[in-house]
Amino acid sequence: MDMQCVENCNDPDPRRHVLYEQPVWQTLQMFLGEMLCFLPVLYTWFKSTRLAGPVRLEPDPVQDHLNKSASDPIPLHGWKVLLLWIPAACDLTATTLMNVGLLYTPVSIYQMTRGALVLFVGTFSVIFLRRRLWLYQWISLMVVMLGVGLVGFSGSLIRDAVRDSAIIPAFLKAAPPAPDPIEEPQVTSVLVGVFFILFAQIFTASQFVVEEKIMARYSVSPLVAVGYEGLFGTISILLFLPILAIPAVSSISPFFDLPRGWYQMIYTPTVLYSGVVIACSIAFFNFFGLSVTRHVSATARSLTDTCRTLAIWIISLGLGWEKLLFPISLLQVLGFSLLVYGTFLFNNLVNPPPCIPAPRPAPPVEREVDPEERQGLLSPLDETAALPADLGTSGFDVVPEGQHALAQAKTVAAHHHSD
Repeated sequence: MDMQCVENCNDPDPRRHVLYEQPVWQTLQMFLGEMLCFLPVLYTWFKSTRLAGPVRLEPDPVQDHLNKSASDPIPLHGWKVLLLWIPAACDLTATTLMNVGLLYTPVSIYQMTRGALVLFVGTFSVIFLRRRLWLYQWISLMVVMLGVGLVGFSGSLIRDAVRDSAIIPAFLKAAPPAPDPIEEPQVTSVLVGVFFILFAQIFTASQFVVEEKIMARYSVSPLVAVGYEGLFGTISILLFLPILAIPAVSSISPFFDLPRGWYQMIYTPTVLYSGVVIACSIAFFNFFGLSVTRHVSATARSLTDTCRTLAIWIISLGLGWEKLLFPISLLQVLGFSLLVYGTFLFNNLVNPPPCIPAPRPAPPVEREVDPEERQGLLSPLDETAALPADLGTSGFDVVPEGQHALAQAKTVAAHHHSD
């Protein structure tokens, strides 16, 4: 979305083009997209209340006490819903810090730095969730980080190669005037950007861990949780809008010029339509992410989130935004292979190498039958039926005594009659 031209698009000099770079409006679109998860919830509620009125039954305290278990999650309602404001605030802070860091760093370094998310999530899961990670799982996290780093590094090499291949033919064709020197990112600014991105990963990891803690203790649907997070995030941004609208604040950078960003978004159809599509995709992404957190773990969600790079790369290749250049693309394929292998290794989809210790699968435990339970199972049989062995007869001798001769006489008469 931030690669779309919104001003001076007809200028032949691409350096004069103004791209859509409004982190505040983009973050607001993200939270509005999360609020879209309320639509199916409201539709289900409206449909259920319209088709049939609520049926109220008298509470049964005895049955409620039997059905209630200490391990059952508590419904998330009332003021407890405000607990979802914590991950929403973490998400808002992380998104803002990453947008600021992206202003100071190239995209490749930004992508490589984001690979540290899995390590932060794994560490926080051990510290705060008391989760145990085996050695092969820590190694898988390192492999994922290495894969993301190779993908970012190879991406920067491909961009440089494409830019050089486009400059050299133009230079040989004509002798244009000397262009202005290209401003390369300074080392200090890159380090500042890396610091912002790493700091943002701490808040993202905190968001994942807090969400897992809430989902484990309280009973809440992922759709409802994502909707509330979007609502709380939208309220938080709206509270900051008056501060950002102050001329002294908006004049610091064009990224905080809210009126200009609103004009660019409304009067550029491509930006507006892509914003709607991105909001819908964010709603689905966060819903599936919270579902993974609820049923698996926050670390598995962070690994899945990191694998988005592979999907983005495949889609970019199909759209022509990325190119395959030999042999640089081999390094990119190697990075994606490490990314997929580390993810599969962590989730036990592939076996770890024999030299790395791993937990042994627990043998099947045979359930021992309690003697009192066995007696309880046999007592109804004793009360309802008598076995032939208990009556002094075998299983084959069930004809009452004195009836054998009569049965044999009937059999002989039947044989004579047939003859």
